[in-house]
Amino acid sequence: MTMIDFTDYKAAKAQILSAEFEDADPRDVLRAAFKTLFVGERVALVTSFGAESAVLLHMAAQVDRTIPVVSVDTGKLFGETRRYRRKLVERLGLTNLRVVEPEPEPLAQADPKGVLWHQDADACCHVRKVVPLARALDGVDVWLSGRKRYQASSRERLPMFEAEEGRIKVNPLANWTRDDLDGYFDAHDLPRHPLEADGYLSIGCQPCTEPVAPGEDPRAGRWRGQAKTECGIHTVLYSQGGGI
Repeated sequence: MTMIDFTDYKAAKAQILSAEFEDADPRDVLRAAFKTLFVGERVALVTSFGAESAVLLHMAAQVDRTIPVVSVDTGKLFGETRRYRRKLVERLGLTNLRVVEPEPEPLAQADPKGVLWHQDADACCHVRKVVPLARALDGVDVWLSGRKRYQASSRERLPMFEAEEGRIKVNPLANWTRDDLDGYFDAHDLPRHPLEADGYLSIGCQPCTEPVAPGEDPRAGRWRGQAKTECGIHTVLYSQGGGI
């Protein structure tokens, strides 16, 4: 009997779906992901509750407020982000939020003084974000992401659907622009992240996030002065124990 390679199957499925939905409204992508494309599979939306997160969360809430929403609290988030998270969840009526944190023992071993970010940003992201998220997504078949092509040069070829380590990742907002997002915020009277007014257009952990100047890449304030452009959750192969 011929064995099916599900990795190849999912990669082929993602490529076909990307072509099919390339010009689709993100709300149609979400409805399809929730209701028709992945029936019987476990779907979760991963969000940082950053500057643009309200758009995808609002769209998802219109389709199904019980969708699992996963967010990592690294222990280094801005207080404004935590308060914004509470405000959005209440405003949108989301009923299935899961906030995951690093496990205390591995964190204490890797970062006993809490300043690993200053010595090795990749290692800090790994223990505080990559590993907890990998644990939270164990068993998840489909991961909904809020990434967009315009955000950074490293994302300019972002597909609408992609396959990664046995999982399909869906990027409903991939082809949206900043103007599209601003228009949606205004049309639905969505609250903005409080740090956005201070020039923070991409918001991660407090020690590694700075405001950006007008016209700069929205992610220029993340790990400024380093070659690092991603935290690692979108660039690694996942397993229960993480692994870079």
